Amino acid sequence: MAQAAATDHLETSTGLDNRKLLMWLFLASDCLFFGSFIAAYLLYRGRSVVGPYPEDLFDIPFTSVSAFILLMSSVTMVLALAAIQRGNVRNLRIWLFTTAMLGTLFIAGQVFEFTEFNHEGLSLSTNLFGTTFLVLTGFHGAHVTVGVLILLSLFVVSMRGGIQQKDSLAIELAGLYWHFVDIVWIVIFTLVYLIQP
Repeated sequence: MAQAAATDHLETSTGLDNRKLLMWLFLASDCLFFGSFIAAYLLYRGRSVVGPYPEDLFDIPFTSVSAFILLMSSVTMVLALAAIQRGNVRNLRIWLFTTAMLGTLFIAGQVFEFTEFNHEGLSLSTNLFGTTFLVLTGFHGAHVTVGVLILLSLFVVSMRGGIQQKDSLAIELAGLYWHFVDIVWIVIFTLVYLIQP
């Protein structure tokens, strides 16, 4: 009875747990940030008067592989949640760690790409393309980095026995964040890399 009373206050009038509602509100507000950066990129696309330009820099096959890696990390995140919901902590650890490593691989690819762009003369102050592109993709990269840190933290907590089947909401919330970051990348990859003016 005392345990039921302790968890009753977590539900809202919508029937959602407060923590899940808070995550959805955070993701909705984050949509505004990404929407603003994407809109700025699209608004100023093709208006740079000096190079380098996107067609001079983009390596679509390389970025496609990076995008595929990030999308596969969504699959491993789903497997992590399914594992803990079944009470399988061992598989939770495997899939959490795999998801974090795929995210790290994506970030490594982005760092490599940014380094190559820098060697080609692109920086925040080079032109409008450099400013809008680097801010947008850098903001996304920061989100992926935060996600990797969250996943590794959950992995460490699970190694210490701090995550059991009853704690699956923590994994679900991390999964919501991770899937959001992946969906945003699909939008960025499509609008920035694949659709050229």
